[in-house]
Amino acid sequence: MEAGPLPGPVPGTTPGTTPDVPPGAAADGDRPLRIALLTYKGNPFCGGQGVYVRHLSRELVRLGHRVEVIGAQPYPVLDEGEDLRGLGLTELPSLDLYRSPDPFRTPKRDEYRDWIDALEVATMWTGGFPEPVTFSLRARRHLRARRGDFDVVHDNQTLGYGLLGDLGAPLVTTVHHPITVDRRLELDAAPDWKRRASVRRWYAFTRMQKRVARRLPSILTVSGTSRQEIVDHLGVRPDRVDVVHIGADTNLFSPDPAVPEVPGRIVTTSSADVPLKGLIHLVEALAKVRTENPAAHLVVVGKRAEDGPVAQAIEKYGLEGAVEFVKGITDEELVDLVRSAQIACVPSLYEGFSLPAAEAMATGTPLLATTGGAIPEVAGRDGDTCLAVPPGDAGALAAGLTRLLDDPELRARLGAAGRARVLAKFTWARAAQGTAELYRAAIDRSAGRGAARATAHGHALPTAGAAARGEVAGPQPESRATC
Repeated sequence: MEAGPLPGPVPGTTPGTTPDVPPGAAADGDRPLRIALLTYKGNPFCGGQGVYVRHLSRELVRLGHRVEVIGAQPYPVLDEGEDLRGLGLTELPSLDLYRSPDPFRTPKRDEYRDWIDALEVATMWTGGFPEPVTFSLRARRHLRARRGDFDVVHDNQTLGYGLLGDLGAPLVTTVHHPITVDRRLELDAAPDWKRRASVRRWYAFTRMQKRVARRLPSILTVSGTSRQEIVDHLGVRPDRVDVVHIGADTNLFSPDPAVPEVPGRIVTTSSADVPLKGLIHLVEALAKVRTENPAAHLVVVGKRAEDGPVAQAIEKYGLEGAVEFVKGITDEELVDLVRSAQIACVPSLYEGFSLPAAEAMATGTPLLATTGGAIPEVAGRDGDTCLAVPPGDAGALAAGLTRLLDDPELRARLGAAGRARVLAKFTWARAAQGTAELYRAAIDRSAGRGAARATAHGHALPTAGAAARGEVAGPQPESRATC
């Protein structure tokens, strides 16, 4: 079903439509934009994509724009408030084949609606991951039916075939990092040929994402490291990739001296058996640390795997009482958990940005992090705003943990410096400003192409800038998402 804008329908609108942009200017002095923000997975409590959509949409509305989030299950959870009446949600349901508690389910006959549903099930049955392509096809159908409702379409890493061609508005795509990196790391960690074959089939959609990415006119990414990976792994021209750093909610993630520090507490955010996250190396490091500091213990924000390398390591080192997994906690509970820790740790082998690092630093909790991927861009220099160690090195992690646990002055200095770094560089307000600038550029480019086509047919059109600012009455030049 499709729902109207949240927290309630805006007067003069109907469910599933974007409200008219109010008169006046956005924060940048230009015309407010009507933005369609697409996300094929929107859960803001599990995974970075939902967090990105939630916070970016809020800050874009606070800049004066209208944002309609269009998403599939798990549906995005958007912020509410009197200042956010320009923020809405339209549900674009899939068959939800991976839902809890019955993942990889077979739908009943009456659940099938069309050929896209059949494609979704067939891809799952053959071991693939269908959601990027099937969501993109549904999104294209939805957007074409609502031509003229949006000034720009912003895709959050779907990179599906359905987003090629004319969507009725210029397309900007966020790629947090190429999923080919995850594929490579999982293949490296696979114990046998059967597991490697399964990984290759599951990640078959990355071939589509490569093909689509090369045809997109505008890609936005979250770090310089991710930008280089997109160029190298996906074959995108460098001049088509722009960097806009994301950040932490620094009002929520903030220091609070009233929250007591728990001696020996180490906090990390991780999926238990995703090799990319490096949790097994942190578990091994904890075992080393506890030989000298028995109070050291680890709280993992994420789902515990009942079997697998991490569970086996916990049993092997006798850490059953020293490693706790928590999930389904509120934002406020998460913040207080991070505040209570003596150390926040990011043990990942690779990150395209690392929101957990930025959020931990924003609370004033000292950070121990690897140098995997873009983490150094966020965490800063070793000894200045964090302690940095090589990825995949349990011994180096153990040494860093021990050093921080034994030195309260170092913890205080790094915590204060980390908070200052996030405030200066990594906030959602700054991310929204940079993203809105890229929207304007995409609209200008699209209008310019329309003008060139019209001139070739003997029709003069207004300048791209005037069209983007809405200074021209009547229909705007038709845009295309392909290059």
